[in-house]
Amino acid sequence: MYIDTHTHLFLNNFDGDRDEVIKNALDAGVKYMLVPGTDIETSKQAIILAEKYSFIYATVGIHPHDTKDWDDAWIDELRELAKHKKVVAIGEIGLDYFYDFSPKAKQHQAFEKQIQLALELELPIVIHNRDSNNDIMDFARKFKETPLKAQYHCFAGTIDNARELVEMGHYISFTGNITFKKADSVREVLSKVSVENIMLETDSPFLTPVPHRGKRNEPKHIPLIAEVVAKTHHLRVEDVARTTSWNAYKLFGIGEKMKLSFTYQIGESLYINVTNRCNSDCVFCDRKGDAVINGYNLKMSKSEEPDAEVYISEIGDPTKYKEIVFCGYGEPTIRWDVVKKIATFVKANGGKTRMNSDGHGSFINKRDITPELQGVIDTVSISLNSTDKVQYAKLMRVDESMHAEMIDFAKKAKNFTNVVMSIVGLSSVDTENAKQFVSDKIGVEFRVREYF
Repeated sequence: MYIDTHTHLFLNNFDGDRDEVIKNALDAGVKYMLVPGTDIETSKQAIILAEKYSFIYATVGIHPHDTKDWDDAWIDELRELAKHKKVVAIGEIGLDYFYDFSPKAKQHQAFEKQIQLALELELPIVIHNRDSNNDIMDFARKFKETPLKAQYHCFAGTIDNARELVEMGHYISFTGNITFKKADSVREVLSKVSVENIMLETDSPFLTPVPHRGKRNEPKHIPLIAEVVAKTHHLRVEDVARTTSWNAYKLFGIGEKMKLSFTYQIGESLYINVTNRCNSDCVFCDRKGDAVINGYNLKMSKSEEPDAEVYISEIGDPTKYKEIVFCGYGEPTIRWDVVKKIATFVKANGGKTRMNSDGHGSFINKRDITPELQGVIDTVSISLNSTDKVQYAKLMRVDESMHAEMIDFAKKAKNFTNVVMSIVGLSSVDTENAKQFVSDKIGVEFRVREYF
């Protein structure tokens, strides 16, 4: 299932065959569409479409091109339109310095007023940005401490901008321009943004993807955009469809939430959702929130944790996968006996295993479990997170002594299996220092897990 989060279906480009365009989108797997208004009149047209089709939703707002005659009284009209049950955001709003359609002062006034309206109504916003990157980022920083959440439509910023926006809790969306031959810089940004922070859009009838450039764009072309995202992130197209659809559900409330998954496939690997329980409470972990990853619902109470046989049944032939990974929103060594039983089955049947851990397994089990890794877990990935025990304790919300526990676990584990130590790519964490520490002090592999 795909969701096109930005399609201007009200435009006269679609007057001759709008119903057919919508049917073709549904046939292509685009099950929901979001139509953003660009002024008062088109906002009303977007609502009319949303009323006609159960799977179409609307946003209301004034595009920067249409702010030259901005009147603060327009906020009252937008407020009334936004009360409609099918309106899910304020947008398309923002700044555009490429065209000289509206004075910058008017654009800023309109943008600020509409952001305030979104906060008042507790709605997200859809942001347009063209040649206005510095000012767009200043607005984002200004509202950083508010509940405001945004979709940065047809993303036009830098990798550093994307990182900063994602750390604020916003989403990045890409259009058909990522398929263009000369769009290497856009694809470079795409490659650095986790799919869990991305949404798909066509911006139709504009920005038609290859191989249809020069023709009218339509929502049915979303799969072409998803294919580039999948290729860039070494994922299956279905992984991209599922994950970006969840992102749209999370921001706009469009679509459906997934049922609980005990095992879940991402790319060529199968992941085992062992438990949601954890002795840590990392600041970057959503364990106590939705506990969804790549569109899979992993929210599981202790009473819902299945026996090893359930996982073994779902795995089937482990050689179908690149590896079987013990990784959910909890610490797998809390159920170490279950992990060992599953892993023993996988190894006996020709599969490979990996376990993602906070490195507290021996502390949790009150014995040194590292010798038990041998022949059972091919690789253990341990969350270093910081070389500084004080920062480590703050990031993971544990006692500072757990830093030494983790280091000791890693040093012992490397005698029995392959060990990789990782950090989350937060701007507050010194990546180079961590890399040097792992190389010199531990003597194992190192990698960065991108937070954004």
